[in-house]
Amino acid sequence: MQHESPFAIVQAWQDAANSQNIDRLVELSAPDIEVVGPRGSGRGTQLLRDWLGRAGLQLTTLRAFARSNSVVLAQHGVWRSLETGEVTGERDLASHFQVAGHRVAQFARHGSLDVALNEADVSYSDEIPVSS
Repeated sequence: MQHESPFAIVQAWQDAANSQNIDRLVELSAPDIEVVGPRGSGRGTQLLRDWLGRAGLQLTTLRAFARSNSVVLAQHGVWRSLETGEVTGERDLASHFQVAGHRVAQFARHGSLDVALNEADVSYSDEIPVSS
């Protein structure tokens, strides 16, 4: 993993989150990862484990932007009930990742792409191709 780009690390992190592979997700995360969402922020892999266990969230990446160690993904999120698998909500959103030491050090969810790009100091000119 030492030669992977920040974008490749984020892609692997997102794949682990979508497949509920907590061990891989923790491996790709800094021990003191910061998780920022609409309800506030916190740190650490235990918080990450708890979030993954209750979120029921699947994210599909629509667009990607990267500059230095910052990656922003425009995504479509679908939340499902953990008990029934039924869709409980969906919306477009954006995620901002900071990569440090070949691990995700911060994951922040934003309501809009413009806000995420601004927070990350990334611009539309930093767009990179996303494979489907």
